Amino acid sequence: MSRCEPHPAASIPEIGGPSPGANGYRGRAVALLTQHGKEQVIASVLGPALGCRVERVGGYDTDLRGTFTRDVPRAGTQIEAARKKARLGMELAGLPLGLASEGSFGPDPMAGMFPWNGELLLWIDDVHCLEVVAMAQGKANFSHLRARDWTAAEAFARQCGFPGQHLVLRPEGERDSCIRKGICSWAELKAGFTWAVERSASGVVFLETDVRAHANPTRLENIGLAAEDLATKLLCACPACGAPGFWIIERVPGLPCEDCGAPTREPHADVLGCVKCPHRVTRERTSTTTASAERCDHCNP
Repeated sequence: MSRCEPHPAASIPEIGGPSPGANGYRGRAVALLTQHGKEQVIASVLGPALGCRVERVGGYDTDLRGTFTRDVPRAGTQIEAARKKARLGMELAGLPLGLASEGSFGPDPMAGMFPWNGELLLWIDDVHCLEVVAMAQGKANFSHLRARDWTAAEAFARQCGFPGQHLVLRPEGERDSCIRKGICSWAELKAGFTWAVERSASGVVFLETDVRAHANPTRLENIGLAAEDLATKLLCACPACGAPGFWIIERVPGLPCEDCGAPTREPHADVLGCVKCPHRVTRERTSTTTASAERCDHCNP
């Protein structure tokens, strides 16, 4: 069966009918391919909200599709990587519903001074032939240190929240092919540091936070927030066709300045769109009627 044809087990809701996200997913199994413990936090959100069963799919090393430790580069964009993982999980499980989680790390988008984590969740529904994307972002526990002695390494570990936050070790630098991941006890860390020192020509050891989901509590929290965003979107039905995922697709700028009244780049309305049909709705924001003069290009050029 083609991926763009509705699954025979269900039909597209009639106009004005209930969203599949509201009741059509109740009792349904959803494939999640992961080996890093993401199923627990995602299932704890989507299960109560949608009534679905998030089923972990194993038997495949997801690190083959990219690692944050740079030994295996990720191919494609964040959403492309998530789509490939979701499709693979659905194929392995033989299910028409699947989801995948994919993270990214970099500087914060405002000041560029702090480590930042963006988490994407992709829901694929081959029953109704649609995809819904959810996001969450926030500060990340993502740092590294080049240490020459155990005292510095121990201080770095404590600052990172070790052993709850796991660590990764390499001799020399961040590109060294010798690597130890998932270090989660002081005994492991001390032994690993000794191992790395012995293999480092300069005596320098490269330590970094392990950002795999099961090893990074801060990232796991962001994945949970992305799951909440996904549940909210799936429970919002399109007024025209009933498909889930009717959500904001565009923000309309032009909120007037509180001082001069000129339009600013701050949004005054949101455009909501369907992932299945062309239906769009523009909704004015009512929480505020003016923008701060600090956001006005006329008052604050």
